[in-house]
Order: sequence, then C-alpha cells, then structure tokens
Amino acid sequence: MMILPYALGICLIAVTISMLLCLIRLVVGPSVVDRLLALDTLFLNATCLIVILGIYWASTSMFEGALLVAMLGFVSTAALARYFTTGHVVD
Repeated sequence: MMILPYALGICLIAVTISMLLCLIRLVVGPSVVDRLLALDTLFLNATCLIVILGIYWASTSMFEGALLVAMLGFVSTAALARYFTTGHVVD
C-alpha cells in the first residue's frame, strides 16, 4: 500500500485551507502591513501548492512554474513594500 497519495492529499487540503485563511486576512486585514504580509504568504502557499501538484502528477514542468510564481511573489512584495513606505517604486 502506497502512502504517498494520501499524504499528498492531506497536504493539498492543508495548503488550500491556509490559502483561504490568507485570502481572508488579505481582504479583512486592519492595516496595509497585514495585507502585504498576507499577500506574501499567499504567494508562498501558491508555490507550495504547485510543488505538491507537481509531485502528485509526476510532472517536472510544474516545478518551473513554481519557480516563476516564487520570483513574481518576491518582486511584487518588494515593490509594494517600497510603494507603501516611500510612495513610489522607482527613484
């Protein structure tokens, strides 16, 4: 009996619940900092979800997609943090 599909199913459920909670914090967050951190965590959870689906489907191209989502998440979080602190992104 293989336990990997069951473990991956539990991981998918846990990451999906985490993404829903981050989405709630993104919408309801009392401050801009809370919303920015929720967005960053949402990108991290999306990356984890893509990696888990890549393992589940045994597809190597999913890992490249996860790398692109991680890079996009980092750049957008840095740009939004700079915009919220200084008022502009590029000097």
